[in-house]
Amino acid sequence: MKSWFAKGEQRVIKTYGKHESVKLAGLLNYETGRVDIDETEEWDAAVFLTFLEKTLAWYPTGKIVMVLDNSKVHHAKLLESFLEANPRMTLMFLPPYSPRLNLIEGLWGWLKNCCINNVFFAKFYHVKQAIRTFVALVNSDPEKTINRLCVQL
Repeated sequence: MKSWFAKGEQRVIKTYGKHESVKLAGLLNYETGRVDIDETEEWDAAVFLTFLEKTLAWYPTGKIVMVLDNSKVHHAKLLESFLEANPRMTLMFLPPYSPRLNLIEGLWGWLKNCCINNVFFAKFYHVKQAIRTFVALVNSDPEKTINRLCVQL
């Protein structure tokens, strides 16, 4: 993120010296604007497999095409038997170094700019609350989400 400050008036953002982070997996339904996220402590193939299982539960019918970057987690052998057993789910991989084609990246940027960047959270769970509030706001106006993230292409 870029910021401009008048000379001598730089904003100071407090920190509490820990490098805690929220790991998010997310879905953006390009047709409806619905956003679903899952918060995790770790990010590995097993967590991604659990996310795929949740995706099937969130969308119990119809074909699902999930657009992904080329993270090693997304290509893990652990996923092969799951994908074979669930043919209505297809993973589509974007070319390397093409985050602008993956619209969920726009959502992550929106989230950071809207409620995370340049904010001090006294407690770590406040970060999670801010994320949940943002997702609820986005889901309250799916047309705005589609216009902001999907129509840009």
